[in-house]
Amino acid sequence: MFGTFERAVAFRYLRSRRGERFVSVIASFSLLGIALGVATLIIVTSVMNGFRQELLSRILGLNGDLAVYASAEGLKNFDATTTAIRHIPGVLSATPIVEGQALLTNESGAAVGGLIRGIRRSDLQELPSVSDHVIAGSLDHLAGDDAVAIGAGLAQTLGLTIGSRLTLVSPQGAATVIGTIPRIRSYQVVAIFQVGMNEYDSSFVFLPLEAAQTFFQKPDEATQIQVTVQHPDAVGAIDRAIAQALPGQPVRIIDWTQANDSFFAAVTVERNVMFLILTLIILVAAFNIVSSLIMMVKDKTRDIAILRTIGAGRGAVMRIFLMCGASVGIVGTVAGTVIGVLFCRNIETIRQWLQSLTGTNLFNPEVYYLEQLPAVLDWGEVVRVIVMALALSLLATLYPSWRAARTDPVEALRHE
Repeated sequence: MFGTFERAVAFRYLRSRRGERFVSVIASFSLLGIALGVATLIIVTSVMNGFRQELLSRILGLNGDLAVYASAEGLKNFDATTTAIRHIPGVLSATPIVEGQALLTNESGAAVGGLIRGIRRSDLQELPSVSDHVIAGSLDHLAGDDAVAIGAGLAQTLGLTIGSRLTLVSPQGAATVIGTIPRIRSYQVVAIFQVGMNEYDSSFVFLPLEAAQTFFQKPDEATQIQVTVQHPDAVGAIDRAIAQALPGQPVRIIDWTQANDSFFAAVTVERNVMFLILTLIILVAAFNIVSSLIMMVKDKTRDIAILRTIGAGRGAVMRIFLMCGASVGIVGTVAGTVIGVLFCRNIETIRQWLQSLTGTNLFNPEVYYLEQLPAVLDWGEVVRVIVMALALSLLATLYPSWRAARTDPVEALRHE
């Protein structure tokens, strides 16, 4: 497409000489703008992908992909229902749970609200998001009616360690002639876990299933059955299969897309808006290419006229300036891609370095829910960014190149 002669002339024009430095500086800023735009787009989209993946894995890891609730009161025959659900193709696990809220207090009287979840020890040990992140104690001791496992954030807030006593206060107590008396029960902390999501580490408390049934006065009942499936994106098919497997039972099925739809929709909208906003950086750099090429065409008017008189056609002149602009776009895109990919690969190391350098907390887990800055490279999106940057760069070169090709050599030499 481009001959040797055209490439030689184009690269000669890209090298600055005395009196042409200003045009070269504008081209350099165009290259830098495209590189920064591409790098920023790759970094931002990767971080947003990382946020979504980390939040999804931790939310689903602790709450399951869907939950089966009784339409009225608790699930009476929950073991038989759990067994029926486990036999459905695509279901990895089904766990009966007793869940409720309570006020959590320590021995000195400090109190916070929390979510109490009763679960069998064997089921909790098969929950990797908790069992693989126990930082003190052991889940082996979570048995009987005097044991509790708590999150690290809750332990820090209330100053609890292994062996400490945690008191649970439920407002749904016994009715007496003087009013409702809250249920109060003290448990020994036998395990402390840290799933890495501050919201859960600061509020979740696990009890043995039987102890939770006693505390919430739900004997032989479960409030829900937590289900994990093989393919979370195809959870709708499992919803229908469960409904068909339990035809005579009035149950409600709520999957993760329904329980967290507003949350993940907000993440998706924010990601798309950030992509559109940061695309403006590349667009501005593309306009810089237009201005630098127009100035180059004006500066090289005499050269264009000479090229035309020695036999170069309009197509050759247009290709010369297309190559000048495209070179800036290609080099900037490649540089930006390399910078963006390297930054994403080492983003947590860079964050730690900047944090130690500035002495500030750049990623507060209480605000962002996660303790590490995630970044997941989606190579499909990286390719989309590269194609968009190259397309904008190429479009930016069309008008100046067309204008150069339309230069009349006679008029150009006459005005010299």
